[in-house]
Amino acid sequence: MKSGSTTEKAVSLAPRIAVFLVGIAAGAWTLTRKQGVRTDPDALRELRKATADLETRLIAQESATANRFTQIESRLDQHAAKLAEVPSTAQIVDAMEHLLLKTMATLDDRLTTQARSIELLKSTVSQTDSVLERILESLDSLQSDPEVPQPTEEDLLQLTM
Repeated sequence: MKSGSTTEKAVSLAPRIAVFLVGIAAGAWTLTRKQGVRTDPDALRELRKATADLETRLIAQESATANRFTQIESRLDQHAAKLAEVPSTAQIVDAMEHLLLKTMATLDDRLTTQARSIELLKSTVSQTDSVLERILESLDSLQSDPEVPQPTEEDLLQLTM
């Protein structure tokens, strides 16, 4: 139990209250004897019985309150254990940052690979253009020269290599 809670103080004061009430009853009984007034034995029995009943009720209340505190403490312990299992905000933020960094690195790698592929394609297209240009120039030169026999397909393919 937490020390200093209001309910705990009330429970610890219950026996003192019972003793206080018994003291009042004893004081009242003594006061009536000193004044010379005789009390009725039945009234005295009823007073004693009421005091005993009050003590019994206070003890029962104290026991019930103690049981209730035990149950509350048990539930608090359960809640504390569940709360300890939950990751903290800092842990969640760290995990999210790690995941984001990993995703960004993967994306960066993909973009770098695509940029390399584009550069390779540009180079290939440039080479193809150059080869086609040479083929066309060769064809033009062959068509303009009447003495040269017309090349075959094989001849043209050899020019590209």
